[in-house]
Amino acid sequence: MPTLLFNKPFRVLSQFTDREGRSTLADYIDQAGVYAAGRLDYDSEGLLVLTDDGRLKARLASPEQGTKKVYLAQVEGRPEVRDLKRLAAGVMLNDGPTRPAQVRLLPRAPGWLWKRQPPIAPRAGKPTAWLEMTLIEGRNRQVRRMTAAVGLPTLRLIRIRIGDYQLGDLKPGQWRVA
Repeated sequence: MPTLLFNKPFRVLSQFTDREGRSTLADYIDQAGVYAAGRLDYDSEGLLVLTDDGRLKARLASPEQGTKKVYLAQVEGRPEVRDLKRLAAGVMLNDGPTRPAQVRLLPRAPGWLWKRQPPIAPRAGKPTAWLEMTLIEGRNRQVRRMTAAVGLPTLRLIRIRIGDYQLGDLKPGQWRVA
């Protein structure tokens, strides 16, 4: 069975079934025997790798492997140098300190980025900014919790790379063989 790359849309579960009737991978992927190597939250978007290779799944999902995961985060507020330094050094979360991360403030949203449905509705008078964050661990809602810890709540989160696998030009809901 091949390894698949999928652009998970907003409000889709990173699994094939759901007892509550929410949208799942089965609504988009008709390949049997593959499973997500790691997860993306229901309200996050972007690259999901699906495979039947247990070793590949462990390599991509296990924090001990140090696989880099790259995210774009639209945050509320204007990040200052000290905020970026705190994120890069690692922040204290309720389940312990995070490992250091690579963090870069982007001048604007990438031009290739699709419009989310429903669109982000920033609060009146609150600016937003885009960060690119590279992590080597993947705790539950880690990017969202890290940005919140420095006073920059995440409004939109998109994973664009996992190790050597990149989202590329996949549109939301599309998949391809890696």
